[in-house]
Amino acid sequence: MTGAEKDQKIIALEKENQALRERIAELERRLGLNSDNSSKPPSSDGLKKKQKRTQSLRSKSKKASGGQKGHDGETLKQVLEPNRIINHSAPSSCSGCGCNLSKSTVVSSIKRQVFDIPKPLIEVTEHRVEIKQCPQCNTKVKGEFPPLVQAPVQYGVRLKARSAYLQHQHFIPEKRLSEIFRDVFGCSVSEGTIVNYSKSLAGAVIPVTQQLSSLVKQAAVKHLDETGLRIAGKTNWLHSASTETITWYRIATKRKDLEPLKGIEGVVVHDHWKPYYQIPGVAHQLCNAHHLRELKALAEIDSESWARSMKQLLCLANKYRNLYPQTIPKTIVTRLHKLYQSIIQRGLNFHLTQPPLARNGSRGRLKRRVGHNLLLRLQSFRSDVLGFLHQSEIPFTNNQAERDLRMMKCKQKISGCFRRADGAVDFANIRSVLSTARKQNLNLLQVLADIFSGQLPVFT
Repeated sequence: MTGAEKDQKIIALEKENQALRERIAELERRLGLNSDNSSKPPSSDGLKKKQKRTQSLRSKSKKASGGQKGHDGETLKQVLEPNRIINHSAPSSCSGCGCNLSKSTVVSSIKRQVFDIPKPLIEVTEHRVEIKQCPQCNTKVKGEFPPLVQAPVQYGVRLKARSAYLQHQHFIPEKRLSEIFRDVFGCSVSEGTIVNYSKSLAGAVIPVTQQLSSLVKQAAVKHLDETGLRIAGKTNWLHSASTETITWYRIATKRKDLEPLKGIEGVVVHDHWKPYYQIPGVAHQLCNAHHLRELKALAEIDSESWARSMKQLLCLANKYRNLYPQTIPKTIVTRLHKLYQSIIQRGLNFHLTQPPLARNGSRGRLKRRVGHNLLLRLQSFRSDVLGFLHQSEIPFTNNQAERDLRMMKCKQKISGCFRRADGAVDFANIRSVLSTARKQNLNLLQVLADIFSGQLPVFT
């Protein structure tokens, strides 16, 4: 082997060695990611017990654990008029001297009250329609049954409401729900009957979901997010658009199906999914909870000091937002923006000193490190990251959307998937109504009973 061949061999080995080192670093970084420092769900952490958490994205509170000073505690209190009174007689003889007390007057009593649920019973109401015969023409005239009484034997709206409540709010499958009705109420409601109740409810709430979509689009600030779900073995998507008082779910076969959002206005809060930037006529606020997790991973795994500083700055900015709920003083906002830009510049200078990553092939731009990509994002979308500093109604995170999607993940863990697309659409429509009613502090059982009675709720 000539000297030139040796030099070429050394250069090739050095390139291969660099590529392998970068690959090992990438794999080690993946192993270090978990639900605390990335967007991975907690279920992906596995069964291995994690060490006791010593760090958190939340700062320590100076308040002691438990109820705070001045907090009004809640406990059971005796009522003035109980539903039932049971008297327990005193012994007929004195425990001291043995005197007969059977004719003695009761001088006082001690009362204790037990709060319990009465035994559930099915109440059967019989409707009778009178029939009269005209004495002149012998025509038989009869009264009319109420509109909801349509069969010789049927279940009422309260039972239907409880069926829908347990199935769509607590995700109890039809078979188990049928067992609950038999064990608790002593009535046999078949699985097919439960399914029919669900279909009837889903059809009735379609006008309500249309109203909810309109309310969300017109809201000043709304939260957007999406999650995958399986329908008939294929991946589909559940899109969520919500506010603090309104929730609107919809099913889409493609993740990028944003056509139903046409006409949306105001500020949309999301996690920097690029297609959301294709929505015309809206402002954007990025979820800083995602940024904090990414920065935590960069600080702990990649040892990038700028990431720790940026994490502290974002937490400080959020504290100012909570300290000044209406308007943050301009001097503070200006100072935060300057610190923000200086940290980004420090991070960019750090990455400029790093050796370039190995190129895969001879074309295309050089691959960037994870921290470098995050820095460029934070720099390009600074107004979308710090928008919460300028408008009090804009939140720091997109946690509202995360909470609204959580119920779908609970549904998936219990049922796994949907067999048919129409079942998934029905579930999304019903969940939209239930989630909105819960946010507006309405009684879900009463709302469902009203819907089965033909009275649709009007949300604002």
